[in-house]
Amino acid sequence: MRAQTKLVILDRDGTLNADSDEYIKSAQEWVPLPGALEAVARLNSAGWHVVVASNQSGLGRGLFDVATLNAMHAKMHKMLAAVGGRVDAVFFCPHSPEDACHCRKPASGLFEQIAERYGMSLQGVPAVGDSLRDAQAAAALGCAVHWVRTGKGAQYPAQGVPPEFPAGTVAHPDLSAFVDWLLVQPTPRVGAGA
Repeated sequence: MRAQTKLVILDRDGTLNADSDEYIKSAQEWVPLPGALEAVARLNSAGWHVVVASNQSGLGRGLFDVATLNAMHAKMHKMLAAVGGRVDAVFFCPHSPEDACHCRKPASGLFEQIAERYGMSLQGVPAVGDSLRDAQAAAALGCAVHWVRTGKGAQYPAQGVPPEFPAGTVAHPDLSAFVDWLLVQPTPRVGAGA
């Protein structure tokens, strides 16, 4: 892909689909948040490529296997296609917190993998998530940090961005509201160089 690819990085659980303290462990449990799939389709229609960066510690904890994770993503892709949307790739960390890996958010490994795959800097690339660790991982590579008040974000007060979030974080009620915001912004020149 060219260095000027319009790219958006999304968290999965709590941003694109409903989250659970018990983990999303099957395709049946993978349920999109209202308007989220349509929001991705609107991004695609406007020329944006969308990738997912997701911690999936349920793998490392033995709660489900890779085949089950693939089934969840097959359902996601099928449901997206039904509304005219697509996610180009899913980057995931399979480790539990005890593994002390470099890919589990808030570490930046998943974002580094995305930068390498696309051959571009992530400076200014919009990254959307529902938790502090999503924001921290995105900020580490210079992404434009966006936070949604769905999933884990719903536990915070309704106004403002919590002080522990990276400076410059922009809050939105949900993924659809983020897309509303993004599509009226001047197209940034992001990702130039590697």
